[in-house]
Amino acid sequence: MTSLSLSDRIRVQRESKIVESISDKLKKYKLILRETDKSGVFCILRAIDHEQKVKEYREKTKAYKQLTSNPFEATLNKVIRLLNDLHSKQNKIIAWQYNEMLPNAKTCKLAYMYFNPKTHKDGTPLRPIMHTIDSPTTNISRLLDRLIRSIFNEKTEETTIIDGAHLIKRLQEYANAGHLKPTTLFCTFDINNLYTMLPQQQSLDILQEFLQTYRMSKVRGIDIATIRELARIVIEENVFIYRNKYYQQIIGGAMGSPFTLTLANIFMWKWEQESICKDLHSPQLYGQYIDDIFFTWNDTKENLEKLLEKLNNHHPNIKLEYKIGQSLPFLDVLLTNNNGTLSTSVYRKPAAEPYVVPFTSDHPQHIFRNIMQTALLRAIRYSSTFEAFNVERRNIRLMLLYNGYPSTYINKEFHKFFSQFNLYDSYSSILPMIKDDNQFNAIHNKIAPTPTHKQTLMASDIALSQILDKDYENLMQVQATNPTAKKKEKKKRLKRALFIHYTHEKRLRPLKRDIHEIYKTTFTDPTVSRVKLIVGNRNNPKAKTEFIRKKRPHESLRRHDFIPNNNEVLPDLDSLNSFSILFKPFEKAVKQVRN
Repeated sequence: MTSLSLSDRIRVQRESKIVESISDKLKKYKLILRETDKSGVFCILRAIDHEQKVKEYREKTKAYKQLTSNPFEATLNKVIRLLNDLHSKQNKIIAWQYNEMLPNAKTCKLAYMYFNPKTHKDGTPLRPIMHTIDSPTTNISRLLDRLIRSIFNEKTEETTIIDGAHLIKRLQEYANAGHLKPTTLFCTFDINNLYTMLPQQQSLDILQEFLQTYRMSKVRGIDIATIRELARIVIEENVFIYRNKYYQQIIGGAMGSPFTLTLANIFMWKWEQESICKDLHSPQLYGQYIDDIFFTWNDTKENLEKLLEKLNNHHPNIKLEYKIGQSLPFLDVLLTNNNGTLSTSVYRKPAAEPYVVPFTSDHPQHIFRNIMQTALLRAIRYSSTFEAFNVERRNIRLMLLYNGYPSTYINKEFHKFFSQFNLYDSYSSILPMIKDDNQFNAIHNKIAPTPTHKQTLMASDIALSQILDKDYENLMQVQATNPTAKKKEKKKRLKRALFIHYTHEKRLRPLKRDIHEIYKTTFTDPTVSRVKLIVGNRNNPKAKTEFIRKKRPHESLRRHDFIPNNNEVLPDLDSLNSFSILFKPFEKAVKQVRN
């Protein structure tokens, strides 16, 4: 095994001092470090400002009610009682559905809330995120989402935008049909705080109406009344902890609960039917991506503004922020009506940082290659012209250089990417690898028609909704029983196996091969040689992973029956602060480096 080089030892000491310095400054000046919404970089806020924003958000939305005691036990009992009643007494749900929705009483915990700053919006508002992975209602939420989302995707396929590539394809079809005029306007708008502004009872009514509209008397054997009852307990029993206080959400649903997204989409389906769809006539293009809307307009700007003001007053909980123009961003694509010709390119929000995994990070090589290939694929899909692609290619290169990628490595990977299209050209770090429009169009025409990962998932989701109930039930029962059988088979197969894991480091690249070689030459006995050696590696935790740990409340606050270990000291609720939780893992790492 290669020892740490002098430069690596210097780097470790330098970075440990940086971490220690950040920790000291955050404690001294009472600052909070958070991951930003969407852009995924870090944002530093004063603790007092952060809590003031949280307070203002709660007062503005009035979506949360403070509770006087831990609601975990009562909520868990409600969920189990409802499922037992629907399964055993009323026979409303069958065995596999009951087993999927039943919470694990030993492992489930109370949800907790945290906030991510939206630095791409004025004033840096906060987005509430609910960690509901282990909550009592999560299994019900997951099953409802899986059953109803596939139906929603099928019935609203014509008005759903899957991703940027899908919108470009639809706009090109719109332009090819002759509907894109030199005066055609684009309009985008999003709904403010859609998740937390959904009226709960009205949302349940609309869910029932949606299923009845498409003549769904039952969904996989579950009648509409039962689905409504299951959906009710998911949104009404959304209880959680924030800064050692217990709350219940009384308006909207939890952002973080799987079914909330589907319920929000169905609520928007009803809003669209009653409002904008009445005033948008063919051949206008209209599409929705969750709470973001895009549509074309071939009338005057004044009439469009009147329509948007009318939409703003249609529902008290639905407020729009809109943009009108002939060149607008939507998702991560910039759309331009260039005198009746559609132009598209990659769009980056002004607040976005040119950050990817740094090249100095200890990650396997395929991680760096995948980052570059994904960026180049998006550039080719989204760029409508050779010039637009060249601009984005330069941006990608600058981003990679900024994150420490060597120029020679970038050149090699770029060349490898383009060589698969059988287009070779003399290449330098300055000149583009594709030399003209013909070469770009050849690559663009190969890549653009292929479905993206999101489009493939949507297609499989829609196909799943079209399976007959009997076949679907058999499929679910097989999946429900197979894990046990597979587990036993795997356990039997690996009974005579020896596992060795190590943390990946660049200097340890040949370690896996060396371990196998040593094992093979050392243990020559036939009995031992039949034992299979499996060597695996795990990646080093990212700084983001370490920072996210700060948000998790102590176990004693999330369960009513928590029993501490003999050596474990329960937190003092009065003195508990986010700083000690945030930097505990870093302080441990610093001590290890010092030793």
